[in-house]
Amino acid sequence: MTQAPTAAKNSRRRHDREIIALALPAFGALVAEPLFVMVDSAVIGHLGTPQLAGLGIAAALLMTAVSVFVFLAYATTAAVARRVGAGDLQAAIRQGMDGIWLALLLGAAVIAVVLPAAPWLVDLFGASDTAAPYAITYLRISSLGIPAMLVVLAATGVLRGLQDTKTPLYVAVGGFTANAALNVGLVYGAGLGIAGSAWGTVIAQCGMAAAYLTVVVRGARKHGASLRPDAAGIRACAQAGAPLLVRTLSLRAVLMIATAVAARLGDADVAAHQILLSLWSLLAFALDAIAIAGQAIIGRYLGAGDAKGAQEACRRMVQWGIVSGVVLGVMVAVSRPLFIPLFTSDEVVRDALLPALLVVAVSQPVSGIVFVLDGVLMGAGDGPYLAWAMLATLAVFTPVALLVPVLGGGLTALWWAMTLMMAVRMVTLWLRARSGRWIVTGATR
Repeated sequence: MTQAPTAAKNSRRRHDREIIALALPAFGALVAEPLFVMVDSAVIGHLGTPQLAGLGIAAALLMTAVSVFVFLAYATTAAVARRVGAGDLQAAIRQGMDGIWLALLLGAAVIAVVLPAAPWLVDLFGASDTAAPYAITYLRISSLGIPAMLVVLAATGVLRGLQDTKTPLYVAVGGFTANAALNVGLVYGAGLGIAGSAWGTVIAQCGMAAAYLTVVVRGARKHGASLRPDAAGIRACAQAGAPLLVRTLSLRAVLMIATAVAARLGDADVAAHQILLSLWSLLAFALDAIAIAGQAIIGRYLGAGDAKGAQEACRRMVQWGIVSGVVLGVMVAVSRPLFIPLFTSDEVVRDALLPALLVVAVSQPVSGIVFVLDGVLMGAGDGPYLAWAMLATLAVFTPVALLVPVLGGGLTALWWAMTLMMAVRMVTLWLRARSGRWIVTGATR
């Protein structure tokens, strides 16, 4: 009678150890990434307002360009983890090299577009005459580091697939430290101004890419995996990543629509919205760490042909997502009086923030489930379903969000629309998880 409960408890403990071992370092690496822009902002902010405004525009363009290709990390993690589960480390690393070669090709293509189009892109964002030259300078120089940034994404996916999230953490911390030192030295020591900050970021990103490549190449040589580009493998990586690209673009569209609606509500509302979006993104890092663990763990179980283990891991991670969401929601609700003054002293903005923050707090358990199931289905290589589900979510969210100003709703109503968006995602992902159709075992899907 006691054997079944004991076995279930041991299974939960095993899954918990795996989740913690992968999620905690992943969270550290995720938090380190936005610190690059924060360091650049802190250093350039002392040069003057036009320089800081130029950085803001250029950084937004760069982050958009790079985030569109985040599938390089997600798709690579799932594919490599499957092969690890199947016990074929040579094929796992070969798959990872295909992802890295694809990253280099995409990076070169982005440079070819950004360098000549930089003035037009900056103008499209409505840069002032004083800020535009600085934005163009920063964008053109920093774009040279995009191939390195994309290699970092792909190589991070390789290591996550190999069940290693500690190395990405070490590389991210080292890159952040180098970026901070280079920024100060080149901007002030060498007197290069905003160009020095851009070059510092490029050098730091190239250093991170070199560190990753050293680890991956060492692994390839150890297991006899080829380092040469393989056209068929690169094409397969691109095909696997295409649905995740659609998913990412749909999600970006949701965020852009929300910001556009907030802008129509007034200056105070759009200011409050940006604060809420920053907080929402920070909370997402914590939940995304569990999702990253899910990608690696689920891919490994499916690659090993262990459907039952994959289902058990999925259930346990959903429980983690719910608990994490509840904890984060309570923290947001309780810390509102402390949080709001850190970002604004404007009473009108504070009044708009207060009720909307409660909506963000209430939505966190839903977000916890969404992030975890997103990671589970990515780990299973279920990209086409994720693409269609996100397109359906966008179709539901868009008219609801656009009706907010028409019906006289304010920022709180807009964030209820955001919560609806997450609820729709939760339903679509839960239905897929419940169906079991995502469970396809084997070294490849």
